[in-house]
Amino acid sequence: MKKPIIGITLDNEEPGQYSKFPWYAIRKNYLHSIEEVGGIPFPLFHSLDSIDTILSLIDGIIITGGDFDINPSFYNQTNISSRNKKILRTSFEMKLCEKSLKKNIPVLGICGGEQLINVALGGTLIQDIRGLKLNTIEHEQSSPRNQSSHKVYIESKTMLHKIIKEEKIDVNSAHHQAVDKLGNGLKISGKSKDGIIESIESFNHKWCIGIQWHPEFFITKADKLIFMDFIHNSKNK
Repeated sequence: MKKPIIGITLDNEEPGQYSKFPWYAIRKNYLHSIEEVGGIPFPLFHSLDSIDTILSLIDGIIITGGDFDINPSFYNQTNISSRNKKILRTSFEMKLCEKSLKKNIPVLGICGGEQLINVALGGTLIQDIRGLKLNTIEHEQSSPRNQSSHKVYIESKTMLHKIIKEEKIDVNSAHHQAVDKLGNGLKISGKSKDGIIESIESFNHKWCIGIQWHPEFFITKADKLIFMDFIHNSKNK
C-alpha cells in the first residue's frame, strides 16, 4: 500500500545565523516521527498561489508551531502581548487549513498549530497566559522539551480519548498563549489542571485535532498513538 504523503508546515526566518538570506526551518523529529509511523513527510513552502496544487498531492496536513504568535488582527483583537508575528506564514497556514478541512483532508495542529486551527474556524486566543494573573502552572517549561512537565486531563467521549484510551497523560509544554473562545464546530478534548485548554477537535470533519504540546518527541505512548491514528486516517481519507 502506498504510504500517505503528509504535508508539514515550515517556520520561516529572516537573514542571520544559518544564512545571510531568508530561510525555512523545521526540527528533524517532526519529519522522522511521521516516517516512523508509516508516512512520508512533505515540507510545505509558504505560497498562497500553490495551495490548491499542494492539496492535490498530499493525504494529510500537520500545522506546526514556532517561536512566534498569530497576529491578533486575525481574530479581531488588538495586540496586547503577542510576540514576533509572521503574517505571511499565518496567512498561508490559515488558507491551507481552511481548504484542507473543506476537502476533509486530516489535519493535526501542534502547539501553535492548534491555535491556528481555532482561529481559522473563528475562535480567539489568550494572548498571554501569565497576563491572566491566575494561579496557572508553568506552560513554558524550563526543562528540555523532550521531557514532560505537567499532565493533561482528557475528556471522555472525544476522539482523543478514543485514540489514547487514557484519562490523563504527561506532556511537555512550550507556549505562552492558548485557545480562548472556541472556533465553530470545535470542542475541548483536554485541559491542564489550571483550566487552560490543551486539546481541541472538530465534530464537523473526519479528522481534525489540535494539541498544545509536542507529541513528535514521542515522550509517551499517547504521543505515538496520536501520530499513528492521524497516519491511519490519512491513508483512508
